[in-house]
Amino acid sequence: MTETPSHGAKMDFAQDMSYGDYLSLDPILNAQHPRSDAHDEMLFIVQHQTSELWMRLAIHELSAARSSIARGELRPAFKMLSRVARIFEQLNNAWDVLRTMTPSEYTAFRPSLGNSSGFQSHQYRLIEFILGNRNAGLMKLHAHKAEATAALEAELARPSLYQTALHLLADRMGHADVAGAPGRTAWQPDAAIQDLWQKVYENPAEYWEIYELAEKLVDLEDYFRRWRFNHVTTVERIIGFKRGTGGTSGVGYLRKMLEVELFPELWHVRGAL
Repeated sequence: MTETPSHGAKMDFAQDMSYGDYLSLDPILNAQHPRSDAHDEMLFIVQHQTSELWMRLAIHELSAARSSIARGELRPAFKMLSRVARIFEQLNNAWDVLRTMTPSEYTAFRPSLGNSSGFQSHQYRLIEFILGNRNAGLMKLHAHKAEATAALEAELARPSLYQTALHLLADRMGHADVAGAPGRTAWQPDAAIQDLWQKVYENPAEYWEIYELAEKLVDLEDYFRRWRFNHVTTVERIIGFKRGTGGTSGVGYLRKMLEVELFPELWHVRGAL
């Protein structure tokens, strides 16, 4: 029997690190534990696990982008923010796969979920806190997880990504600080901040880096909104208007989230130009 040639590739990994070792594939690929015999439960688990991995990367990039903006180093931040926008594009595409599951197929394993829900994702909550949509009351959802609680509390003590951008905006324009202290509630629109952004948009040549930062933030929120919209559509397609497994009103709650503006002044200024 003729052996398949290795083309010079290393074949023995008894003593060396392999691809699977580097990526820790064994724990990842053995982390799917369906609780029913339903065929489609595997899809549901994998889709949500991969989404959490993409969110892990988004947190990594957003945290680094914020630090870069705080140092006034905008070019690396632009790259990171563009990457996060594309991460949300990947998350959007994941809904397309999940939507291949019909209501009948989901119903076959939904009881196995108990009260578990994506609403309880501490990584999603951390992303929202980083972006400025903060609600300290939701910390109760994570009280049983010390590490998650600590990460969220640490985030609430920091300026959000948007506040960090606003610190830089005021500094570059020789204006008094408009960002305020780190908050534990959602960001509220401010007319003075909108006026500053308007000056930037009216004279982009003079404020080019800040102008580009503004557009990177708008681009990021654009992709984030699409992800939310696709989430609503997917849930409505699969469960209709039933309550969510986590106790929320399901589609009703998700539709309300579509109204949230992360960087409101950057959207409102468009009507003033």
